[in-house]
Amino acid sequence: MPDINTHSYCVIIPNYNHTQHIEQVLTEIIRQQLPVIMVNDGSDATTTEFLKKLPSRFPSLELIHLEQNQGKGGAVIQGLICAHERGYSHAIQVDADGQHSISDIKQFITLSQSAPQAVICGIPDYDKTVPLGRLIPRYITHFWVWVETLSFRIKDSMCGFRLYPLSSTYDLINNNRIGKRMDFDTDILVRLDWKGVPIINLPTRVTYPEDGSSHFQMFKDNWLITKMHTRLVFGMLLRAPKLIARHFKPANRTMP
Repeated sequence: MPDINTHSYCVIIPNYNHTQHIEQVLTEIIRQQLPVIMVNDGSDATTTEFLKKLPSRFPSLELIHLEQNQGKGGAVIQGLICAHERGYSHAIQVDADGQHSISDIKQFITLSQSAPQAVICGIPDYDKTVPLGRLIPRYITHFWVWVETLSFRIKDSMCGFRLYPLSSTYDLINNNRIGKRMDFDTDILVRLDWKGVPIINLPTRVTYPEDGSSHFQMFKDNWLITKMHTRLVFGMLLRAPKLIARHFKPANRTMP
């Protein structure tokens, strides 16, 4: 892969009460000589004290503390703003729970260097650990995202493993209302697509650790996601002519 300029790329990790796997995640990222911005999203006192000790062990880690829980999206947004203000050109979003294959970051960066304006979006390649309850809602969201973009450009909008070009992403954040909880990953990706930001889809292995935990709230988050899709469908109707016209341009790529 090309040499990684650590002054251009960083990793953003939202963290709400995740301690089981975070040291392993950080160790694997630091091996790739990448700086990390971790956002403590209003974790409890025990987790917060644990996280405060990590920068002494991982000098390239910057820790941001949010006093109140903002939700996954709110934490990622704070990380993206911080990364832009620090002068990074791209940020890689990684979950704190050990689900993502950190070694694939090399592929994300390689693709980004060949297409600097693109979002590199992970497509989960699940193993047998994936709960069935996680798969069914994904297929429903896939359908609505294809409607909202009038395309199949986005293969998976719910994977939290992706690389953002910060210039266009920062502009979007400052000028749009974006979901701040479990609706964030889909909301921001559809809106980036509407802006004409290229989408490159990259298959990546996703594993659910046996001792992992989830903060997904079935009724609250599904209601937020339903409202998000309603807004996005109406937004698509306003943009339909422009979205249809894009079908006559070169298609975005999916990596084998």
